[in-house]
Amino acid sequence: MLASSAQLRLRVGDLVGNRAVARRAIEAAAQAGARLVVLPELAASGYVFTDKAEAATLSEDLDGPTVTEWMGLAAEHDLVIVGGLAERGAAGALFNTAVVIDPSGLRASYRKAHLWDFEKEIFNAGDARPPVIETDVGRIAVMVCYDLEFPEWVRLAALAGADILCVPTNWPLAPRPVDERPGEVIRAQAAASTNRIYVIATDRCGVERGVKWTGGSVIVDPDGFPLAGPVSADEPALLLADIDVACARTKALGERNDVLDDRRTDLY
Repeated sequence: MLASSAQLRLRVGDLVGNRAVARRAIEAAAQAGARLVVLPELAASGYVFTDKAEAATLSEDLDGPTVTEWMGLAAEHDLVIVGGLAERGAAGALFNTAVVIDPSGLRASYRKAHLWDFEKEIFNAGDARPPVIETDVGRIAVMVCYDLEFPEWVRLAALAGADILCVPTNWPLAPRPVDERPGEVIRAQAAASTNRIYVIATDRCGVERGVKWTGGSVIVDPDGFPLAGPVSADEPALLLADIDVACARTKALGERNDVLDDRRTDLY
């Protein structure tokens, strides 16, 4: 199965333009033969809001134009699409949400549980575990950006049977030593290898209101090695990699070890 990570250049506030950018990337992935497309965090709205009021004007219901368009594209091209939007909740609540869509429609939505920095002033934290959805391309789990940095959160998805963890992200560029890989990418590799699952993280590129992005989009195999990416932070990119979900369903490390069975749950 060919999977894709669509690193995009988006603009905060440009709902129509961002949908068009995402649509072109989804169509390009489908044309390349991909069956799974992962888009960035808050792909519909952009990320660097001035305040909660602005975010509210850019939020959508889960039956709004973005999810509706992605549902149509999934059905047209026989795809599974994972991507992010600002979800309008009840009583003025806002959520940083990722959705899982397949040709049958909206399969799941997940509200980011671990909020980063100023997100705490804008969004409500989700209170549900990451969903694991059976699809035609495998068992898909989803979480958002900073969620990936909590090993116990990723382990929940692995224990629930996930083959592929899809992570829409917006990773702000952080200082790092010359020639070093971004720490976020290293943590994605660690999450994949310690759970023996595929991890697809999809980041932004370019600059938004002075914030530069890491551009760390990557597809990681169950051994923790990148199959595609990470890529340049300067330009959009469509990463493609072959995935064999059977590899993620084998947790053995040789004849004597297993990453799940070897856990000492009597001690921790």
